[in-house]
This record gives sequence, C-alpha cells and structure tokens, in this order.
Amino acid sequence: MNVQDIFDILAGHTREIVPGLESHPFQFSDSLRALGANSIDRSEIIMMTLESLSLSIPLIDLAKAENMGELAGIMHARL
Repeated sequence: MNVQDIFDILAGHTREIVPGLESHPFQFSDSLRALGANSIDRSEIIMMTLESLSLSIPLIDLAKAENMGELAGIMHARL
C-alpha cells in the first residue's frame, strides 16, 4: 500500500463525514479544516482511516499534519 492508497481512503472517509464533498477533487494539499470538517469530524475521519488500515497511532502524532497529504504520509510511515 502506498501513500496514494492511504490518501484515497482518507478522502473516502472525508466524503462520508463532511457534507457537500461528494464530487470534490481531493488534493494532497487539502486541509480537513478548510474543507469544513470541525474538530469532531476530523477526529472521526482520522479514526475511521486508522481503523481501515488496522493502525494504532496516537492522535497527537497526527496533529502536526497540515494537510491530507501529510496525514497520509504519517500513516504510511507507520504501516
């Protein structure tokens, strides 16, 4: 599994949680906050993605990610 695969999973969960993003063309530079995800939404998206990947990463380790690409990169590094 590569970073793009993880990004695609992350984007899929973001579409499920945040309304109005069904046809949004997700980019690595997209910020969940800028896309309209509040803190609860962001936690839910991240937890769903970690569960999909069977990963356990402390959320504090993911907090430094500025965008979806960085989030996917951190998760990929832990696979």
